[in-house]
Amino acid sequence: MAFTPSKDAKRREREQKKLDKRLAREDEKAEKRAVEQAASEDPSTMSEAEIQAKLEAEFEAELAAEAAAAAKFEIAC
Repeated sequence: MAFTPSKDAKRREREQKKLDKRLAREDEKAEKRAVEQAASEDPSTMSEAEIQAKLEAEFEAELAAEAAAAAKFEIAC
């Protein structure tokens, strides 16, 4: 008789393949995010419009943080 893997062994193999694929996708996504972040932080590769948009977004974030801090302070008092 020929050796045939059990159903459990086949299931473990399928699950391992799925896990390997998922980990590979997550690694690719993390790598892509790192590259995009590095590119977005390097002003020499950005156009004037991108630089302006980034500055405006940072400014808006600071305003929102200050407004939230002021609201917390008013609630506390």
